[in-house]
Amino acid sequence: MDRVLVTGGSGFIGTNLLRHCLERGSLVRNMDILPPRNPAQREYWQECDLLDGRRLAEGIAAFRPEFLFHLAARTDLEEKRRIEGYAANTDGVGNLLTAIGESGTVKRAIFASTQLVRPVGDLPRQETDYAPDTLYGRSKVLGEEMVRDADGGGVEWCIVRPTTVWGPWCNSHQRRFLELIRAGRYFHVGYRDRYKSYGYVDNICRQLCALMEADAARVSRKTFYLADYEPISLREWANAFQKELGAPRIRTLPVFLARAAAAAGDLIVRSGRTDFPFTSTRLRNILTEYVFDLAEARGIVGRLPCTMEEGARETVRWLTSPA
Repeated sequence: MDRVLVTGGSGFIGTNLLRHCLERGSLVRNMDILPPRNPAQREYWQECDLLDGRRLAEGIAAFRPEFLFHLAARTDLEEKRRIEGYAANTDGVGNLLTAIGESGTVKRAIFASTQLVRPVGDLPRQETDYAPDTLYGRSKVLGEEMVRDADGGGVEWCIVRPTTVWGPWCNSHQRRFLELIRAGRYFHVGYRDRYKSYGYVDNICRQLCALMEADAARVSRKTFYLADYEPISLREWANAFQKELGAPRIRTLPVFLARAAAAAGDLIVRSGRTDFPFTSTRLRNILTEYVFDLAEARGIVGRLPCTMEEGARETVRWLTSPA
């Protein structure tokens, strides 16, 4: 029975990954500054801040993990001035690398980064082809560079860059998207399909576990994008949720009207309502297509367990289930 430690196991992907590891018979530990989203996982949680290097090292030494998934991070884009606001993504990685090197038990570490090491829709030519346009993206670049410079703390390692991930236990902005569909307030932008490399969370967890299990020669010191193999049409994806929710038919807004609505949203945000859901940034993300080459991950992982339709069904079941 292997021993698996997940930093950030109280987050969206981490909550699902803990379930996957438990189902495969692993002994698990979640080290996170926040309590679990899923109350059923509380027994596996140890409170720990990545910036507390001593507590982090002591926790790893006490659990003696063989495999480590590093998911913990500050992931919002709110910080605009000081990269120090993302210290968990830089100093925290440094503390973790030191702890891994001191542990003597970790055989393989998988470090989660982000597709935002480059602007949305801007595909890299090679794994260190960096051009972040946010402080969050810059902090994850620094974290990747620290992993490479420290050779993963002296153990087998790889870096993963999940794209847009969705599914049960999702973050608040995805829940708001689903609630807008349910209320009949979501609209398609334009009449053509736009394709993106999105990933259903169960498929992402299958990919992560496969990278944990694979031969070292196939994964060590490599970087993998993680998403469903086939890009998803944003229109078909939203329609799948509309169907499962029994929501009103989603209307289509021509692009020129969407641009006017986004400009109005920008004014509303500048007036102080920062939670307004439709702005020029949001519109740009909707209109931007991005499709990553997932051939290398596919060769290691093989078939994924869930279709888009199955993922939409499970996500709506989670959303509508009693607490």
